[in-house]
Amino acid sequence: MLQQTQVERVRQYYPKFLKRFPTMQQLAQAPLDNVLKAWEGLGYYARARNLHRAAQIVLRNYGGKVPNQRKELLKLPGIGRYTVGALLSIAFGQDESVVDVNVRRVLCRLLAIREDPRRSQTEIKLDKLARALLPRGRAGVFNQALMDFGATVCTISEPRCLICPLIDFCEARRLGIQTELPIHSKARQKPHYDVALGIIWKGDKLLITKRPNDGLLGGLWEFPGGKRTPHESLEDCVQREIWEEVNVRVRHIKPFITVRHGYAHFSVTLHVFQCSYARGRPRAQGCTAWAWVTLRDLKKYAFPSANQKIIQRLFDVHGRTALNCHQTVQSSKE
Repeated sequence: MLQQTQVERVRQYYPKFLKRFPTMQQLAQAPLDNVLKAWEGLGYYARARNLHRAAQIVLRNYGGKVPNQRKELLKLPGIGRYTVGALLSIAFGQDESVVDVNVRRVLCRLLAIREDPRRSQTEIKLDKLARALLPRGRAGVFNQALMDFGATVCTISEPRCLICPLIDFCEARRLGIQTELPIHSKARQKPHYDVALGIIWKGDKLLITKRPNDGLLGGLWEFPGGKRTPHESLEDCVQREIWEEVNVRVRHIKPFITVRHGYAHFSVTLHVFQCSYARGRPRAQGCTAWAWVTLRDLKKYAFPSANQKIIQRLFDVHGRTALNCHQTVQSSKE
C-alpha cells in the first residue's frame, strides 16, 4: 500500500484491509473482486492484484510463510528492489537498503548529486550509497528513519534546513542548491483522451462491465464505453463502444455528467450519457464480464475513482430507486 502512496492515506485503508483479510490464507482464498473492493479508492490497482497473486503463491509454494531470501522474494509479483529491501530489513532484520523517493532526495542533496535519480545508472549509484551508510544490525530502524526524515524534514519544495541534524554535512546546503535537487528531466506532456460512457437502463437495472485483469484498472467494474476517434461525435462514440464492448444497442441518449480525471501518464475527460437499452444480448466482447444491477447494487462492486463520481451523481439525482431514472430518460425523449 505504501508504494507511491502517502502514509496518511494508507492509514485509512490498512486496518480495514487487515481486518477483512487477517491471514495469508484468507487473502489468498478470497475472490479477487473482494480484494479490489477493499482496495477501492486507493489507486494503482495492480498492487492489489499482485498482492492477491503473491498471497496465493506464498500459500502454495512456501506454506503460507513469506520467504526471507532476496532471490525468492523477487519471484513474487509486485515485489521489486524497493519492496524487497523494506521486507528484508524491517520484517526480517537483514542488512538491506531501502531507496524510496524520500531517500533518493536526501542522498542527492546530502552529496549534491546532479543527476536524474530516475535514470538506471543513478539508481544503482544511490543504492550503493545507501548500502554503504547502513549501520550493521540496525538496517530496519535506519531505513525507516531515513524515509521519515525525507518525508518530514528534507521535503520536496521547502526543506527544513534550519532544524536539520545533517546541516553541517549537506553539500547541497553548502552550495545553496538544496531546492534545485534532485534534478528531474523535463517530463513529457501527458496525452489527453475524450472518453464516452453509457449508463444503460433496462427497467430499474443498469448494465456494467468488468475490465480485463491485465492492464490499467484491471479487474474493476465500469460503465461501458471508450475513447472517441478523430471526427467522431460523442454520441456516435458511446453507441459504437457499447456495441463493440458488450453487443448492445442503445437509444434515448442524453448527457448526464462530465468528469475529468488524471492518471500517472495521461488524463481523460469522461463524457457520460444516460441511455435506454434497445436490443442485443449482452456478450463479453471487449470486457471479461457484464451484469445488470440495480442502483443500490453498485456499491457492492469495485469501481475506479473516476466512476465513483458518476455513481455519486446517480445517487444524488435519483436517490434510492432506479425506476424513476429510467422513466426520466424515457419522458425526456417524448
